[in-house]
Amino acid sequence: MFRLDGKSAFLTGGASGIGARIAVTLARAGARVVLGDLTPADDVLREIEEAGGRATTVNLDVSDEAACHEVAERVGPVAIVVNNAGIGHVGTALETTAADLDRLYAVNVRGVFNVSRAFLPSLIERGGGSIVNLASIGGIVGIRDRLAYCATKFAVVGLTKSMALDHAVQGVRVNCICPGRVETPFVKARLAEYPDPEKAYAEMSATQALGRMAQPEEIAAAALYLASDEAAFVTGSALIIDGGWSAGK
Repeated sequence: MFRLDGKSAFLTGGASGIGARIAVTLARAGARVVLGDLTPADDVLREIEEAGGRATTVNLDVSDEAACHEVAERVGPVAIVVNNAGIGHVGTALETTAADLDRLYAVNVRGVFNVSRAFLPSLIERGGGSIVNLASIGGIVGIRDRLAYCATKFAVVGLTKSMALDHAVQGVRVNCICPGRVETPFVKARLAEYPDPEKAYAEMSATQALGRMAQPEEIAAAALYLASDEAAFVTGSALIIDGGWSAGK
């Protein structure tokens, strides 16, 4: 297992779903984890502490640039930054308003920019580190009825590649993960709203060549790898974990 002993990590959107699993996984690998979120993460903290790990939380709206810099100063130097916070929207161009697009852009794109920009100086000062951004398969291929979401996730992939080139000489590696559909509490809640949840689940699972959704732990394992020293030669990558969704695209 990849180890992060002696390292500190800052993670956004860690109260549930993929973010929660990443937080637990990094902590189990030896990292001291700080979770930045607008939602209380008591259950995640408890799980980490019961496993012998160390974690704390700070309240953070990633779309607020000043707040991100204040949190970075309060948290202090870290070796790992995981930009996981994100939101979605269903709709075509005709069903998406400018306000919808701005709302997603503020969190999904500007949030990644704000947090990265806030922590980059300390990463550079310490001689390097790892930034892991959560993009999506929707940042690699288009998805029907997800115009705003795809637009922002394509932007995250672009931010990742540009930052990787800009800061490689300073020892900062920047990568992103592009998951397909993942069986998170959010997805389960949305499925429950369908007239036939089991049918909807089967249809969503069939999108992946493997015939199932990913589990959050499978995405967290990739984040651990990218954060670890074993990925020392990996930067500017968009790691696709989509069960074969995009293989035929």
